[in-house]
Amino acid sequence: MTARMTDRFPNAEILIEAENLSVTRRGKEILSDAGVRVRAGEIVTLIGPNGAGKTTVVRIVLGLMKPDRGEVFRRPGLVIGYMPQRLHIDPTLPLTVGRFLALGAARGLTRGRARTPDRTNRVLEEVGAGTIVDTPLQAVSGGEFQRILLARALLRDPDLLVLDEPSQGIDVTGQADLFALITRIRDQRGCGVLMVSHDLHLVMAQTDEVICLNHHVCCAGHPETVANDPSYIELFGKQVADSLAVYHHHHDHAHDADGRVVPLDGPPGDSPGDFPGEDDERASHG
Repeated sequence: MTARMTDRFPNAEILIEAENLSVTRRGKEILSDAGVRVRAGEIVTLIGPNGAGKTTVVRIVLGLMKPDRGEVFRRPGLVIGYMPQRLHIDPTLPLTVGRFLALGAARGLTRGRARTPDRTNRVLEEVGAGTIVDTPLQAVSGGEFQRILLARALLRDPDLLVLDEPSQGIDVTGQADLFALITRIRDQRGCGVLMVSHDLHLVMAQTDEVICLNHHVCCAGHPETVANDPSYIELFGKQVADSLAVYHHHHDHAHDADGRVVPLDGPPGDSPGDFPGEDDERASHG
């Protein structure tokens, strides 16, 4: 699998790499020679139909499950923050958001720092939920609860974030906001992100590497490459593949510091400051 993946982060540290993963349960092959690699600063997303083995890969990465065959490398000292797909909280428990995040504080030392109220507040602010620290957990919305779970993972100061269906139960606007937030966290913290998602239209816009899984790796690479791969088209259907085609556009103007429109003369790359391969107001964007 690794040979088929693009190498867009050649100088970044490998946080985790799993190769040739094979798992069989009750005579059914769940994974066959699958693999995944995440580098520092990279967002890698696993996509595929239900039952394709995505959660099995995540469980192996987290060390909760051993494959029948295959190897897993984790960088020594790697700290992982995990956001589960579901977390059931008894609605009768009198828990505020802050108290929920403080649970396990005695064991919550990461890099020598405890989960103090100040740290909890800062992380809630980071995920856009700073105003609900004293709100009963039962009173938060689905989107707020997902941000709380993300804050819970970030309290570990992780090198690697593992997110299993992070947009579960959120409307499409909330999904877009959450994926943009995950990208900002990656940019600010420099952590790697391994994500499982069914939200193909948003994943294709927000990830660096897509791994299309259906018990084995069907295809892997940059979203635009995967969207045009015959294996991807066969798995999801041509209509879905066409609807997720990467959108390219060219701007014929820029904006100055005050937001005024500034016309552009000549093709992209003619003015100072334009470098081949850099995205700017005139370059193609996907």
